[in-house]
Amino acid sequence: MSDEGSPKILLGVSGGIAAYKAPELVRRLVEAGAAVQVVMTAAAASFVTPLTLQAVSGRAVRTELLAPEAEAGMDHIALARWADAILLAPATAHLLARLAHGFADDLLTTLVLAATAPVTIAPAMNHRMWQHPATATNVDLLAQRGCRLLGPASGAQACGETGPGRMLEPAEIAAAMLDGGADPAQALAGASVLLTAGPTREAIDPVRYVGNRSSGKMGYALAAALARAGARVTLISGPVGLPCPAGVDRVPVASAAEMHAAVMARVAECDLFIAAAAVADYRPAAARSAKLKKHAESLTLELVRNPDILAEVAARPDKPFTVGFAAETEAVEAQAREKLERKGLDMIAANHVGGAVGGLEADDNALLVLWPGGRRALVLMPKPALATALVEVIAERYAASTSD
Repeated sequence: MSDEGSPKILLGVSGGIAAYKAPELVRRLVEAGAAVQVVMTAAAASFVTPLTLQAVSGRAVRTELLAPEAEAGMDHIALARWADAILLAPATAHLLARLAHGFADDLLTTLVLAATAPVTIAPAMNHRMWQHPATATNVDLLAQRGCRLLGPASGAQACGETGPGRMLEPAEIAAAMLDGGADPAQALAGASVLLTAGPTREAIDPVRYVGNRSSGKMGYALAAALARAGARVTLISGPVGLPCPAGVDRVPVASAAEMHAAVMARVAECDLFIAAAAVADYRPAAARSAKLKKHAESLTLELVRNPDILAEVAARPDKPFTVGFAAETEAVEAQAREKLERKGLDMIAANHVGGAVGGLEADDNALLVLWPGGRRALVLMPKPALATALVEVIAERYAASTSD
């Protein structure tokens, strides 16, 4: 069978109930013109037969690492070199753990280690397994190494429970692999991104300040994901205890006024502006030069509004592609959509804060991404993985804006 001119996708199927969707996924990929080679784990064969996947792919399915008929010429290395892209769907918690820790104890994990092609992962597991700290750590590691995450979706599961952990539908995965399936490392190649992150501190006196609970984790994860996507990233950061991501130029600031000045000095040179910082809306009208002493039973501070950095950037006649963030405690979509329209943004990423999971200071988060005429929900996941997923949406919408 000739693969000339076809995108070559190596599909790894692991042992979860979502494996029943694998034949449909193969069918959609093949119908779209891809050459698909299926590799199955031993457990996957308990859910779907190799013969079924061979019938829809047109290729003999590989299941064994040391199969004598295939290994005479180091065929597992040849398979790794053959693939333009590797897709793991479904990817169970067990497979994620083995990949994160570099295991090569079967054909599929050996291929992933031996390959240089980009790896895309479509997780599928019980929602409690997905939210377990061990899985979160493994997903973090894989995202940091450049793996692309598709899903999981949230909803009813085969076990009868409900939550995040469902594998995306085959049509969604196939579209992501073929329509948006370019190397993620090149998604924003050459683009200049100006990104704000972290909190601001508005001085009351030399000791005290007005601040907020932003940790900067999401913004820093986003900076790392943007750099992996090929962008030139300038990170204007409020005070956080995080290391600067590799390949990112960091500009430290403390107050909203300092962040405003740093942004305005650089915004004319950027293609995209992403406002992930939690900028204080107000500051003390006058910071005291000496420490306030505790004499009175009460203290009144006069606060004045800080400049609205995001709105000012979005109002520029030569504005960059502008992405805002919205942290809301209620009516998240309605309030984020109003902010998107009122400030004239190209996109906004909204999240619920103040709840039991996700949000400020947490290691995990979920986002509702809105743009004029569209939306996409990114379910609860570790912030590095969420940042990678968000960068894919940003790159997609940015590309659409530049082609209009």
